Amino acid sequence: MTYAERRNLALILLAVFIALILLTACGTAQRPLPQYEPPLARTDFQHVRTTAYTHTESDHRQYSNRNALGGELHAAGPPIHRAEIVRRATLAYEVPRAIPVDETASYSAQLQPFSMEERRTVTRATKRPAKATRNAKRAVRVSKPPQIGSAAADWSRWPAGTVFRLLSTGQNYRVEDYGWALSGRNTIDLYMPNQREMNSWGARQETIEILKWGDPQESLEFLRGHQDYRHIKRMVLEIQGREKEAAALR
Repeated sequence: MTYAERRNLALILLAVFIALILLTACGTAQRPLPQYEPPLARTDFQHVRTTAYTHTESDHRQYSNRNALGGELHAAGPPIHRAEIVRRATLAYEVPRAIPVDETASYSAQLQPFSMEERRTVTRATKRPAKATRNAKRAVRVSKPPQIGSAAADWSRWPAGTVFRLLSTGQNYRVEDYGWALSGRNTIDLYMPNQREMNSWGARQETIEILKWGDPQESLEFLRGHQDYRHIKRMVLEIQGREKEAAALR
């Protein structure tokens, strides 16, 4: 194959690639936004719908394992299994027992005669020999903080950087991502390391505890440069307090 033929083949492949991108963009433009839901009250405890996603899904494969902020997606640490409340058994030595008391007996020490001329002999205890020090090294166990997982959500409901805890598992997550299907919805998408765990989670109603709220203004500054996408435009409108326009956007 000559140089001219290789160049023509490369141009054809490039044209096909550009056409695929344009077709994908057109398909996204025609895709309707999800039905708008009124936002939840901004409280420390919320009952929300949770779903799961992973980086090997078809609609996330182009982003690899990167989040919307440009960082790496992380799976949360293992669930914290809470111990059931069990009534503690009382040990034998803790059982109170009645001790007979002789009320006529006196337990005070007998007083001794006192004299100013009496010389008292005081015996001082000698110091015990110091024990030989041992050069023994002790291992100190340092507990690591739990791994915070990545989560995707509507940034007008949960701004980027919001950290929350799932009360059912004790796992912590941070909002670092967003998605088309989450715009205008009270749904949080939890990142899972593989499709098996993603499918195992499915969709669940969960109570979350907000540990830290993200900054809406920082999210707004980030999203303003991407308003060509309607799901991002909807988030921008809601952060700006234009809920009616956000709800009407299709």
